[in-house]
Parts: sequence; C-alpha cells; structure tokens
Amino acid sequence: MSLADRAEATGVPAFVPDPRLTNEDLAPAAERKWKVFDLFAMWMSDVHNLGNYTFAAGLLVLGMNVWQIFTSLLVGFVLIYLGMNMMGRIGQRHGVPFPVVSRISFGVWGANIPALIRAVIAIMWYGIQTYLASVAVNVMLLAAWPGLTSWTHHSFLGLNALGWTSFVALWLIQALIISRGMESVRKFQDFCGPAIWLVMIALAVWILAKADWSISLTSTPHPVSVGEQWRQWFGAVGLILATYGTLMLNFCDFSRFAPGYTTVKRGNFWGLPVNSTAFVIVSVIVTAGSIKVFGEAITDPAMLVAKIGNTWVLVLAAFTFAVATMGVNIVANFVSPAYDLANVWPQKISFKVGGMISTVAALVVTPWNLFSNPTVVNYFLGGLGAFLGPLFGVIMLDYYWVKRGRIDVDQLFSAEPGSRYYYRKGINPKALWAFLPSAAVAAVLALVKDFSAVAPYSWFIGTALSAALYLVLCRSERTAAAVAPGAAVVEG
Repeated sequence: MSLADRAEATGVPAFVPDPRLTNEDLAPAAERKWKVFDLFAMWMSDVHNLGNYTFAAGLLVLGMNVWQIFTSLLVGFVLIYLGMNMMGRIGQRHGVPFPVVSRISFGVWGANIPALIRAVIAIMWYGIQTYLASVAVNVMLLAAWPGLTSWTHHSFLGLNALGWTSFVALWLIQALIISRGMESVRKFQDFCGPAIWLVMIALAVWILAKADWSISLTSTPHPVSVGEQWRQWFGAVGLILATYGTLMLNFCDFSRFAPGYTTVKRGNFWGLPVNSTAFVIVSVIVTAGSIKVFGEAITDPAMLVAKIGNTWVLVLAAFTFAVATMGVNIVANFVSPAYDLANVWPQKISFKVGGMISTVAALVVTPWNLFSNPTVVNYFLGGLGAFLGPLFGVIMLDYYWVKRGRIDVDQLFSAEPGSRYYYRKGINPKALWAFLPSAAVAAVLALVKDFSAVAPYSWFIGTALSAALYLVLCRSERTAAAVAPGAAVVEG
C-alpha cells in the first residue's frame, strides 16, 4: 500500500511525499512475501562461501582447536543475531530500506552519507566477489576441457581471455537475476542457499572416511600458549562481527518484506546461530581431517576437492562454489547499493536502475586488479569498512533510545523545513558529530600497525564510541521526545 493509499484508507488527509525523496522502491513495502525459509535461505547464501570457509579453517592453523573455534564463532553469531534482529525490527515495522531508515537519525538529506559509504564498499566487493566466482568457473572449465589452457596465455587489462569469458558470463547472469527485482532475488536465494551444503556434506563424509572416522577436536597443527589462544578466541569474535557488520547495517532492506517480526526472528535464528555455526564446524572438521589424511591443513576447499582426483567431481564442486559466491554477492553487495543509489535521485533512479549502475561500476573498476592490490583492499576498503560500526551505533541508539521507536513514516518523505527529520538543512549535525570522530578512531585502530592487537575489535569499538557520543549529545532531546501524530511505537 502506497503512502497516499494508506492515508486514504485511514481517513487521514492524504500526505504527498516529496518526489525528491521517494519512488516505488523507497516507499514502504507494498508486499510482504518473505517467509522464515526465505530469510533462512538468504543467510545460507551469505554464509556459505569460500571466504567464510577459509576464515574458519585459518583459525585452526593459527592455533585454535575445533572446540575453541566453535565456541568463539557461536558467541559471535549470537551477537550478530541480536544486532540483525534490532535492524530487522526497524525494517519490518516501517517497511522501508536502509537509506530511508538512515533519515531518522541523519536527516532526509544527511542519509546520503551512510548510504553512499555503504554503496561504495558494496560495489567494490560486488566486483571482487564476481571475480572470485569466475576463478572457480575457470577451474571447472580447465578441468573439463584442458585445451582451454591456450585461452590463458594472453591478457587484457590484467585478465586473460578465459578469465574475461567467465567473469562476463557471471556478471551477466547476476545482472539478469537482479534486473527482475527483489522477488527474483528471493527465489534465487532459496535455490543457491542450500546448494553448497550438498558439496560440504559430501566433502566432510569423504575426508572423514579417509581419516578412518577419527579426528582430534582438541589438537591444532600449530600449538600456542593458553594466553595466545584466549587472544585469538576474542579476536575471532571481533572479526566475525566486523565481517557481518556490513549486512547488519542494511538488513532492513530484506526484513521490510517480512509479514511479521516473528518471521524475522525465526529466520535469523535458524540462519545465524544454527546454520552459520554448523557451516563453520563442518569447515573446521574438514580441515582437521585434511591434516590427518594429507599431513597438512588444506584451507581452500577447491584444492581439497582436487585431491579427490575425479574431473567431474571437481567440475560439480567448482560450479557449486561459483553459485554460492554469486548468492553471497547478491545478498551482501548488490541489494544495498541498488537502494542507496536510488536514494540519491529517486526521480530518475529506481532499484533496478541503481542495480544496473552498480553492476556496471563493478565491471569498470576491474576488480581483479583491486583484489591483487593489498593497498586498495586493506586501506581503502578496510578504512571504509571501519566506518560501518559507528554508523550502526548512531542509527541504533537514535531509534531505540532517543526516538524510542516512535517514528512518523510520512515525515521520512518530507523535505519541508521544520519537518520532523529535516533537522538543520536536511542534516542532523548531532549524528555527524558522533559519527565522524568515532569513524576516525575505528579507521586508525583497523589500519595502523601499532594498533594491530586491537584491530579485530575496531567495529565493536567504533559502534560503542559513536553510541556513547550520540547519547551525550542527545540526552535533552530524549527527555523532550513525544509521540508524533501517526507515529509507530515499538512495543516491548
């Protein structure tokens, strides 16, 4: 139901949204079709990827055992579950995407600041993840047709002919899926989310059989001191929070399509503490099994599949990993910039147009060159990533503590001076005063080598610092807060 239709149905004089702030995609969701399984499958798509597998397996190599990895990441996923529920509640109750949610705290024009920060990060990673998926496709193609090796002898803009073929093919497939809108995204996640489990379970059964069904859950290939194990334990919790801080910020983009908050909580529960921890455990068990069978920790599942020695098994596994990577790419790196760019110019840019701009930008930046440049990945994307925690801190504290969940949705689409979210020239200076110094501190902790010991906690520190600063700045505002006409109040 549109804003105007909702007003007509309730008998309230019709509110006319400012065309500079709204279009069909930014307005409250008209349809709520995402059920528990859809959200569960979305989390499977986001979690089941090569990066998370390698991250969990790498902890074993660093000196943690299977039980320590299990407990640390379980704690991390429970914290992520709570954070996703907080953002998910906002999206589900009000039906609006992240850029519109950002207007509550940053102002109707200031919301472009968090939206564009999130968009730039997502576009860069969208290209990089597409490239990583194309690498898996290359493995598949070369295994099935060795004659394609000749396609790898010459390169253009840093990528050989086979690489270009695989990358462009995946780029087009993803563009086709997302050009059909969020309903198409939902259906794709329902398919690719469970797909990787088939390969992972088969891989686990194979490696356990090779290991005579006996592996150690308490040993590690590189034993370290008890103190170092504890440092790594807390570091793993911090790093997993930072990894999912990107999607935690804009999870309302998905929860807005859920029919009720219970649906959001159940989908998150099965997708995060349950499924995500299970995936981590299978990844670590497979890696531990590789130590016993091959005498070394193989942290890349594609390399482990290659040990099987069957070409078509390798082809099937590579295809599945490519599909899984496309799944996480669409969830974590496409939906957000599509909405974020639509928010910049709603009259001209829809969700689909924003998505097409994102895909083109992800191609133009030649992501394979970005990925091979540690300076770009670590300092540019890592620095921007450190800003996400402070944004989350401001938005959450503003909604739950300052505004107490009392939001006038109509006013989110009004740019009239004096309107509720206009603040000062459309920007909330208090949000900026809390965000900017917190982002600077988080970036320094994440990037400066002297602070490497606390770098895994930069997201958490940035979130806490921005929330604390915003609390101090808004104490008087909270005291004076009152329910606005037509506002929605969070219960409980």
